[in-house]
Amino acid sequence: MTAIGEKQAEIYTYEAPWLIYAANWSVRRDKRFRLAVGSFVEEYGNRVEIITLDEERGAFPSTPTHSFAHPYPCTKLAFIPDVECGKEDLVATSGDYLRVWNITDDGVAMRCLLNNSKKSEFCAPLTSFDWNEQKLQRIGTSSLDTTCTIWDLEREAVDSQLIAHDKEVYDIAWGGPEVFASVSADGSVRVFDLRDKDHSTIIYQTPEPDTPLLRLAWNKQNPRYMATMKMDNSKVVVLDVRYPTVPVAELSRHKAAVNVITWAPHSSSHICSAGDDAQALIWDLSTMATPNDGGLDPILAYGAGAEISQLRWSSTQPDWIAVAFSKSLQILRV
Repeated sequence: MTAIGEKQAEIYTYEAPWLIYAANWSVRRDKRFRLAVGSFVEEYGNRVEIITLDEERGAFPSTPTHSFAHPYPCTKLAFIPDVECGKEDLVATSGDYLRVWNITDDGVAMRCLLNNSKKSEFCAPLTSFDWNEQKLQRIGTSSLDTTCTIWDLEREAVDSQLIAHDKEVYDIAWGGPEVFASVSADGSVRVFDLRDKDHSTIIYQTPEPDTPLLRLAWNKQNPRYMATMKMDNSKVVVLDVRYPTVPVAELSRHKAAVNVITWAPHSSSHICSAGDDAQALIWDLSTMATPNDGGLDPILAYGAGAEISQLRWSSTQPDWIAVAFSKSLQILRV
């Protein structure tokens, strides 16, 4: 990823046999350049591949180290945020259900399938989930049935289930061991505290009625800040939880709808966004002393070969970003 006029960035590309939707980095220290990618095929049979960069050859092997079948495309996948490698090597996926998979040298086996519906063997489709970094046994899921479900993986049981919004919930993000936020088709960002489940705080509401908010990213370095984006909209809305309702910034340099946003894991002021204009833009918000009119320019821009469906910043190697578009996954040194 280069600013204009600089030398070409360091880039490695993996070509999948299908369109890529979900992608994420492994967090373990002993698996530096390992990622998982999920297929987007409009039928029941989909796949997840786990790929690892061969650092000596400087390329991804043509065959993934692990590959397994997945019912329907997964809406998100994430490895257990276990940097110290003290737990089983797990990856979770959401789709029709939440599934947790165990990765071994011999392959990948499903460890558990979690259904958040008490009344039925069928589960309302899950739009997303987030793995709690402080309590590794805890995963929160967001669902089309207006609920957020907090799971205890050790018990493989529901810890709590909240009716979070008036409409479908599209994303969820932890802001601490007990606090999470969610966004919804009702156009609101809401914050919940598991120590007081009867109340939630609306941090932001879209000015246009019933404009869905699709994604939510919570700044891990400075939990005052979170970012969200509206459906079919080219702006990124940056929020300060201390000053609800009014965004502290609207980042408006994309030329088409934004699909994904991610904060830098190592810096409280850097955020990356990507979308249908095939651009990934990195922004430095440290210059944003006061609420601005969206006049901020990105400090870095990367042009991909097609609309960008997924973007992930490596938490263990913060100078690397993964970008997925069409059938390609690229990792870039930024």
